[in-house]
Amino acid sequence: MKNIFKFIYACLILSVSSCDDAIDIEQPGRLGADNAFQSVSDLQGALLASYNFLDTTFEIGFTSAMTDECYKGRDNGGQNSAELNFNINGGNSYASGIWSSYYGAIGMANRVIEAGDLVDRNENPSEYDNIIGQAHAIRAYAHLGILTWFSTDYTNNDALAGLLLTSVTTDIFAQVPRSTNGEFYAAITQDLNTAEDLITSTVSNKFIGVDAINAIRARMHAYKGDYAAAAGYAQTVLSSYNVTDATQFTNVFNDTDDTGVIFALERSIGDSYDGQGTEGGGWVGSLYAFVDATEQGGPFMEMSRSVYNILAGTSDVRLSRSLNVAESIIGADYETNDNFLNDDVLLVYKYPGGVQPLLNDLKVFRAAEMHLILAEAAADSGNFTNAGVLVNQLRGLRGADALDAPNSVQEAFGQILDERRLEFLFEGHRWIDMKRLGDRAGRTLDRDARECSFLSGCSLANSDYRFTLPIPASELSANQAAEQNPGY
Repeated sequence: MKNIFKFIYACLILSVSSCDDAIDIEQPGRLGADNAFQSVSDLQGALLASYNFLDTTFEIGFTSAMTDECYKGRDNGGQNSAELNFNINGGNSYASGIWSSYYGAIGMANRVIEAGDLVDRNENPSEYDNIIGQAHAIRAYAHLGILTWFSTDYTNNDALAGLLLTSVTTDIFAQVPRSTNGEFYAAITQDLNTAEDLITSTVSNKFIGVDAINAIRARMHAYKGDYAAAAGYAQTVLSSYNVTDATQFTNVFNDTDDTGVIFALERSIGDSYDGQGTEGGGWVGSLYAFVDATEQGGPFMEMSRSVYNILAGTSDVRLSRSLNVAESIIGADYETNDNFLNDDVLLVYKYPGGVQPLLNDLKVFRAAEMHLILAEAAADSGNFTNAGVLVNQLRGLRGADALDAPNSVQEAFGQILDERRLEFLFEGHRWIDMKRLGDRAGRTLDRDARECSFLSGCSLANSDYRFTLPIPASELSANQAAEQNPGY
């Protein structure tokens, strides 16, 4: 992994005609950081490289296939068969993609932070501080991502997370053991505090500013079960952001409206992600279709019937925003049709693309998440009535019918989890949400019985080891100090 970082660092930061030229340097490391970083603009270039590593498509693709969001589509040629059948191991490409993406961002952020000592801050003090602050924030966000996907229990400070990397090492053969959640949380908190002190302005929601820092804090504290802190940060964010109404919700996923979007990863024609990829790392819509989000667009992953049955016949905007209603084929005899794969085609429409089919920005933090964190905090405190009110407020904005008031904490968490299922459909949250809230909500994975009769199973216990990703085999091979997760 560290060899890869050194190579990417050279290719992205140094002014060379090609990566081959970087390889041809006779003495690796001869062009050191003191030469590579000579100005604030050099730091900015490295910061953009750190942002470029961030990519949630691996998370979205894995979650869609592994949970109850998707079933194999009409044109499926074996894509995601392992995940659909709950077959996960250390060679899983999604796990490797998530690991590499976050550690790529961490590696570049570490270089920006350390190279800051080599650059004259007086050249542009405000820009310098913003750059270093954002590097700390990226490192915090990426470490939280590693903990989220590779820790067995977010609420246990003694559980192992990942490799806590807060400096650039010159020893490419270093053996680094995994650190605990407690150590991760402490480092993340320190980085976010530093970032908040340094960042004075934000160009757009494509960069991490103070609002995104508070959103990271809110998510982290909600995941670890510290709801008093989570609610405080979520409320702070919501003082500056509105939850979208139905029209805005549609436009947000058309990339024509930023209402309620706290932080997003920009994806545009000609960037390094402009290419089809069916397992992440490209157009996000190509996680579901080969060509476009139409009936003739090669759908190989489709909306699960279990989700469709919840939304069918409602005025909930999340139906028309998540499903291409006009071109989908809704089989009336689905329950008895042995050829339903061809006769029941539910086209995913969350990411249809704009100027380029299937190419959309990736929404990392939205105001709706902060709103539902407030609902979680209310339920956790025993105020299940208020939790239900918050859920119904969101449903009203989506054009959905109000739910009856919950009569217990479990019912409140059940409504919250059900709402998160619809609100963040195809956004990479469902697997995490089932792991952290499933038992409290009295819910398990809800695959359609007809679909899962052709798979290895319908559900997993929320405590199943597969709700924690394996440390990639490639990492364990190079770093024997890292311990694999249970069950793998």
